[in-house]
Amino acid sequence: MSENNFLADQFEANRVHLRAVAYRMLGSRSEAEDAVQEAWLRLGRTDTDDIKNLGGWLTTVVARICLDMLRTRKSRREEQLGPHIPEPAADNENGESAVADSVGAALLIVLDTLAPAERLAFVLHDMFAVPFEEIAPIVGRAPTAARQLASRARRRVQGVSARPEADLSRQRTIVDAFLAASRNGDFEALLAVLDPEVVFRSDATAIKMGGAPELRGAEAVANTFKGRAQAAKPAVVDGAMAVAVVFGGRLRIVLELHIVGDRIAGIQAVGDADRLQGFEIAVLGT
Repeated sequence: MSENNFLADQFEANRVHLRAVAYRMLGSRSEAEDAVQEAWLRLGRTDTDDIKNLGGWLTTVVARICLDMLRTRKSRREEQLGPHIPEPAADNENGESAVADSVGAALLIVLDTLAPAERLAFVLHDMFAVPFEEIAPIVGRAPTAARQLASRARRRVQGVSARPEADLSRQRTIVDAFLAASRNGDFEALLAVLDPEVVFRSDATAIKMGGAPELRGAEAVANTFKGRAQAAKPAVVDGAMAVAVVFGGRLRIVLELHIVGDRIAGIQAVGDADRLQGFEIAVLGT
């Protein structure tokens, strides 16, 4: 067997694992496949004589590629309004699973709130048991610092683990629909996502920023939000979906949402700095 054929066979033997790593890193089937293909191209340009563990080498290469893609994605998001929306796992055209096991939509949402280096450290260590000594060079940190990255990520993931995945994913869909309708000034779409008896309240700080002290009913609330939310983003606040209003590089307001069924039944605008500091907030897409 030629060396090229041997490498191709070895790469195919690792493909499912590499795809699983890339998918958890990126939350996108197409981007994961791109990362795996780029690893194959890099393998073809590398002198493999000194590679003692091809599987480990490929995992490291895929991780580096994914880290670069996450950093590029983060920079791109700073110029765009909407967040990246993770794709659910699905079977590929050959009927084989796209990842070694299923990844819940809620977990992907939480992973998408992590900084690129945190996500890499958590995914590689907690999901694939890669030692921190091997993770450290990828993120350019000492092993102890890499351990801290994974620890911070783990705390955030565990902070929402008690909420059923389907619930958090359902809430994300409702919040996305609410923000899209608000930005587009779509009154009917706002009515569709608001409970008829919805109540909107603002704290004293939010009132000073232009929020209404209290509004009742879908029509009144829809009129208030129609054509707005340009600086608003979905967020995970204390383990639940919410809305974060960020402008001037600062978090200004959090909209706590009370969601019943598939509609928003209550909105509380919080602008008080002390309360904002007390929240566990992860703004999606930043």
